[in-house]
Amino acid sequence: MENAARDFFYRLIETPSPSGYEEKIQRVVREYVKGFVDDIRVDSHGNVIAARNPDAPFRVMFAGHCDQLGVMVNYVDPEGFVYILPLGGWDPQTLVGVRVTIWAKNGPVEGVIGRKPIHLLNEEERKRVPKITDLWVDIGAANKEEAERVVRVGDCGTIPLEYRELLNGLISAPATDDKAGVWVVMEALRRIDPAKLKVGVFAVSTVQEEVGLRGARTSSYGIDPQVGIAVDVTHATDCPTIEKKISGEVKLGAGPAIGKGPNMSMRLVDALLDVAEKNEIAYQLCAENRITGTDAASIQVSRSGVSTALVSIPNRYMHTPVEVVSWNDMDAAADLLARYCESIDPDVSYIPE
Repeated sequence: MENAARDFFYRLIETPSPSGYEEKIQRVVREYVKGFVDDIRVDSHGNVIAARNPDAPFRVMFAGHCDQLGVMVNYVDPEGFVYILPLGGWDPQTLVGVRVTIWAKNGPVEGVIGRKPIHLLNEEERKRVPKITDLWVDIGAANKEEAERVVRVGDCGTIPLEYRELLNGLISAPATDDKAGVWVVMEALRRIDPAKLKVGVFAVSTVQEEVGLRGARTSSYGIDPQVGIAVDVTHATDCPTIEKKISGEVKLGAGPAIGKGPNMSMRLVDALLDVAEKNEIAYQLCAENRITGTDAASIQVSRSGVSTALVSIPNRYMHTPVEVVSWNDMDAAADLLARYCESIDPDVSYIPE
């Protein structure tokens, strides 16, 4: 993998992008793709849409959402402690004792998420799972007035934007859900051989997935694609306590997981599988027995309907500060999408007969 591609992923990880506050990371995306796309634009919702061969009548859309879980300032108490709301689906237990940066108007404000120490919890409190209302952010302020001079209600915050290299090509970082997907769709766009491309391809860094699949809805309506492929993460089940009979078998490093179920066009899924096998690209299958909680759900029902697929990067410890993904899975997913686009004839149809 080229150094520039790796650096792009690291920049994605290190840039804050809570739902509704994605402007900084979208600048990173635009900077990376500008050298190899035919067109790039930002719609009124904030989605970044990068395209190759944009005037072709047959359009393929890739979607990876750039928004990450975060927190929002909700209340400052008289002692200067800051109370927060979740931006996205946190397990509050994972936030206890975590550092946080509040991205305030006049610059970042550092803090820590506190809770009553275990020594002071009574028996009933020790048994109870903490709620986010049981937590607070300590920015070191002496009182409410001092705190409100540097933070305001509605300011967003993120946990540390950092990554760690683990063994066997694994990476641990917050927000690989779904910065891994953003990387894949933009890198796939770069890897397409223009000489083999007969269709238009639109890679979208979508916004506000974590709060309602919103960016995929608006961008797919605007692009009006015949084919839409969402790239997100799925639960890697190769770790303790996860029951494979319930959650399926998905491993890190064994390739991206291609979803099968009612949220997908089976003909499109078969086409992706054919491409993977012809090009010896590793993949796994993932059973999705209902509408997924991904951008695929919005894309599929855009306008009069879109032939849709979901390609997922296996992810351990999803929605925590220590999500883990594999470079190999991301690399294979980008190759899969690029080779698929090179294989499409503009007369193809995935409409069931």
